[in-house]
Amino acid sequence: MYFYGMKGLIRSRRRLLTDQPKTKKARCLQDLRNRILTQDLQPGTYLDESVLAETYEISRPPLREVLNQLAGEEYVVLHKNRGAQVSPMTHKTLRNFFVAAPMIYSAITRLAAMNATPAQVMRLKDTQLLFRAAIREGDAAERALLNLRFHTIIGDMADNEYLAPSLRRLLIDHTRIGMTFYNPRNPALSKQREQAADQHDDFIALIESGNAAAAAALAIAHWELSRAEIESFVTPQGMEIPLGDVPNALNTKGTS
Repeated sequence: MYFYGMKGLIRSRRRLLTDQPKTKKARCLQDLRNRILTQDLQPGTYLDESVLAETYEISRPPLREVLNQLAGEEYVVLHKNRGAQVSPMTHKTLRNFFVAAPMIYSAITRLAAMNATPAQVMRLKDTQLLFRAAIREGDAAERALLNLRFHTIIGDMADNEYLAPSLRRLLIDHTRIGMTFYNPRNPALSKQREQAADQHDDFIALIESGNAAAAAALAIAHWELSRAEIESFVTPQGMEIPLGDVPNALNTKGTS
């Protein structure tokens, strides 16, 4: 009874937390965001307006409004005479990502602990419940999107118009990078995933108690965990494959 009750609770909270777009234009906007974040539309891909218009059953004018909004949010780049391109991830952008992430995450989390409202803390708790469910279910895309939502709520708590745009940009690439290396079947990352989920619980406790200094320190530790996961993906251990005997080794053995 408890198991099915909990699953029902998770589904109901997911519906409450997820904004359900009411118009075709709004559904198109939200779906394109999610497809970019989960790398269904990979970095650098050019978007075909005719295909998108047919897929989402909308005309070109509202579709272009959607693409303009995505460009403003830095999900896509608009090129004259070439259309919309999913924001690339280059060596330069990735380097800048690694430099900026700990500073911005730490500052945002410190301000969140200082400014969070009870309603925002409740949203964070509900999102964490769904985040853990996604981990249990091995749903990589849902995990990535809920992780983004968790940190977006922390950004809302910070309520700083200067840091907010930087956080949004960081979270786009952080989510896309996560989708690149995250594999729920990789046992080597299971402890790190559990540790990340535990740190989310710690974020909630520190923010709710208003402990700004500890929350900022936790943001650095949380970032270091992500960085370690990314580095382990980029520089995996080499495979040990037996090469066999050296050709003609038997014929030359013992010769001088």
